[in-house]
Amino acid sequence: MSIKVYVDGQAGTTGLKIISRLEQRKDIVLLKIADEDRHNNIKRAEIMAESDFTFLCLPDDAAREAVTLAGNHTRIIDASTAHRTNPDWAYGFPELSPEFRNKIINSNRTAVPGCYASGFISMLYPMVKHGLLPADFPVFAYATSGYSGAGKNAIAVYESADKPEEFYSPRQYALSQEHKHLPEMQLFSGLKYKPMFNPIICDYYSGMVVSVPIQTRMLDKKITIQQVNAMFQEHYANAKLVTVNKIMPPEEQKVFFLASNTLSGKNKLEIFTFGNDEQILLCARLDNLGKGASGAAVQCLNIMMGIDETTGLK
Repeated sequence: MSIKVYVDGQAGTTGLKIISRLEQRKDIVLLKIADEDRHNNIKRAEIMAESDFTFLCLPDDAAREAVTLAGNHTRIIDASTAHRTNPDWAYGFPELSPEFRNKIINSNRTAVPGCYASGFISMLYPMVKHGLLPADFPVFAYATSGYSGAGKNAIAVYESADKPEEFYSPRQYALSQEHKHLPEMQLFSGLKYKPMFNPIICDYYSGMVVSVPIQTRMLDKKITIQQVNAMFQEHYANAKLVTVNKIMPPEEQKVFFLASNTLSGKNKLEIFTFGNDEQILLCARLDNLGKGASGAAVQCLNIMMGIDETTGLK
């Protein structure tokens, strides 16, 4: 029996990606709304009531409104920021722990993690959980990302023939330390204080690397880079879409370049540990449109359907 799925916000980047991932699947029937009815709440409510699952690919306020429209007629997977820190919603990062996975399985409401947050939490949650980093540690993170995550208007500028000169350069933003992903980054990492976060948008389409440097002399107890890498290897041993790379020898690290777009178009996340026992650099690489958005959303759908979580994602 086919599952009926509706994507509310089918014209946006994430909505289009989800549709493209689902439209070839024989186990799913995509319900689509006419373009002229996309803002008609009566029509939206009707199609949600008909669907088994509804994806929300909307601005935050519109996503909250959509949940009200949907009532209890459909299971919702929200790709917006609106419900990520809501304790009544499952947080859609199943690899973090069995508890996260089970909540996704049993929930009718799942929030898809943010792209930057996915990279950050993939590293900080295990570090805090396994006692290698205290919850009150002053955490700083920076990230490089392709411009596809900046929204339609920014994408149009980046891809225009008369692109301003500054758009050719990496550009730092969210300098006020109020980036919208920070609440979930703190909450799901188990940090006592909000981390400092420095996102950088660059002149390539998709892919990102989130980096967290750790000066081990600031820790209460000594840790080694081998200990950190081994912890990650064990924590993600059974993960299908998260891989942990072995530590490169120092001579290889000296000449290695970590590109941010290597996983563009893919649905996995890679974790790296660089540096040495005194200065450890944690890095997570993913596609902001894959494991950082539509890929994670489809993974959550598969889990909620009770099928292989990588269906349609390999």
